[in-house]
Amino acid sequence: MHSRATPVAVVIAAMTEELSAVATLLGGVVIDDGPVGGHDEHHLLDVDGAVVALRRSGIGFTNATAATAHCYHDFGAVPVLSVGTAGGLMRGIEIGDVVVGEHYVNINADATAFGYALGQVPGMPPQYAPDPRMLGRAAAARTPYRIRSATIGSSEVFVTEGRARALREVFPAVAAVDMESAAIAQFAHVHDMPFLSIRGISDLCAPDGDEFREHLDDASARAARVAHDVLLDLAA
Repeated sequence: MHSRATPVAVVIAAMTEELSAVATLLGGVVIDDGPVGGHDEHHLLDVDGAVVALRRSGIGFTNATAATAHCYHDFGAVPVLSVGTAGGLMRGIEIGDVVVGEHYVNINADATAFGYALGQVPGMPPQYAPDPRMLGRAAAARTPYRIRSATIGSSEVFVTEGRARALREVFPAVAAVDMESAAIAQFAHVHDMPFLSIRGISDLCAPDGDEFREHLDDASARAARVAHDVLLDLAA
């Protein structure tokens, strides 16, 4: 484990823009910096006497799992926040909303031939649950935009219009889709790490990535605003 004080939480984001949005809001004093460039960029911040760890994972299940494993190795079973952007899948979800995950499901997983639920990894629960305290604080965050507590589905396929139509049929409860949350949730479940994912909706699974690129920064900032409230509560 890390020789310094154990952080009140670790924030994991796939992309630099998503991680920078959290760091900007937190402020604080950098007490340790990891490598810049490549994956697994990390920082330790002193925020009014509380230590918060920030780590950039890179995109996808393997990168997200590896980053979470590094955090577990460094700090033990500390709370983990996955913060960033997602595509809105459920009808009624809009660009600018923030979805906080009340459940997480791996929409890549299909072991139904062996009696498992669609989205269930064999040996794992059908879906993963968040930490109730973090979920409650995130859902109650005061923002000028809408916060929705709902299911987040994760896939290593960027979900565009055609796949979105099919997913709405088989996963009607999934409000938003990303490429990391379920992977981190599975690791957190196995290792008893309190977990929550907070996702700003950057696109509505459009045919191309233009919506995502246009709204990456503002969706990241909105998710970071909610994460900020959660982190302050954990640090209190």
